[in-house]
Amino acid sequence: MERDHRIAKTLTAAARQLSARLATLSFAPPVSHTYDPLTYAREPHESYLRRYAAGRRRVVFLGMNPGPFGMVQSGVPFGEIAAVRDWLGIECAVRKPALENPWRPIEGFACTRSEVSGRRLWGLFRERFGTAECFFREHFVANYCPLAFFERGRNLTPDKLPAAEAAALQAVCDAHLKTLVMALQPEWVIGVGAFAETRAREALAGTTVRVGRVLHPSPASPAANRGWAEAASTQLRTLGVWD
Repeated sequence: MERDHRIAKTLTAAARQLSARLATLSFAPPVSHTYDPLTYAREPHESYLRRYAAGRRRVVFLGMNPGPFGMVQSGVPFGEIAAVRDWLGIECAVRKPALENPWRPIEGFACTRSEVSGRRLWGLFRERFGTAECFFREHFVANYCPLAFFERGRNLTPDKLPAAEAAALQAVCDAHLKTLVMALQPEWVIGVGAFAETRAREALAGTTVRVGRVLHPSPASPAANRGWAEAASTQLRTLGVWD
């Protein structure tokens, strides 16, 4: 891969700024715990940026926010442990967050639970491109929001937040998405699911970036359980993103 380490440095600084800005926000019950993997899993996250964001990318896949057994544990978007360790080649120390959720402890790369969405997403890319280096020549994977929200053991997604909290969160995350797009200069931003697509369309309105969507690979989606990889590939071919 052709490398421009200035881009990775820009995105590393932007991620730290994003984390600092998000730390000023507060979230009322039913949110009992909030995790920011950009802090306690900073080492693997920044390793991911250094290795795979060092250059322009034609396509950015954009997720919603971290899953409890994915980026929450590994610091990498859709970060299913086996995929991050064995395919992306990243395995770093993960610290404990300042306030750990006893119902969702942080185990880092020792986590034995598999993030189904991440397994499906990275599995498709591995099947199509073979190596991570080949995939990342033209592609990158990011999350719109780096925070995970919990009501004790239950995962809460950002679309369920009250309007005022959501507006404050979106203002910060929209600004970061614009920075990421300015650095990577993609032709396409592909929302993984409807929420990410909507946020990308609003944040990037007025730019030349084309926005599309693929079905979210969550096991909560009956359509995804009927063959997510084939459905997503068809959507990407129909958009003209993939041949």
